[in-house]
Amino acid sequence: MNLRYIYITLGFISIGLGIIGVFVPILPTTPFLLLALWFFSRSSARWRDWLLSNKLCGEYLNNYQSGSGIPLRTKAYIITLLWSTIITSALYSTDQIWLKALLFIIATCTTIHICKIKTKK
Repeated sequence: MNLRYIYITLGFISIGLGIIGVFVPILPTTPFLLLALWFFSRSSARWRDWLLSNKLCGEYLNNYQSGSGIPLRTKAYIITLLWSTIITSALYSTDQIWLKALLFIIATCTTIHICKIKTKK
């Protein structure tokens, strides 16, 4: 099988995991979308352009890729949504302390990462 088709397939799998990550707090969205962008950049200009022009994530990926940053309002929204879903999951989804601790560690690391990204003016 041609490597190009493998990359395109992996790109769509990455998008699928990124979409799932919107709803599942443990699964991050951004790394999977960036991975999809990487796969498409090496396999299909058409799919890369589609992802970069997508109305839901295109502007975000373009800003991230160019290093221009994320608007402060978007950072606040991401962090608020992250913590509300993590806290809800920790309170209502599990009684296991280690899993609750893991959720808070993931949220803390993600928050630090988002805060370190340049803020777009």
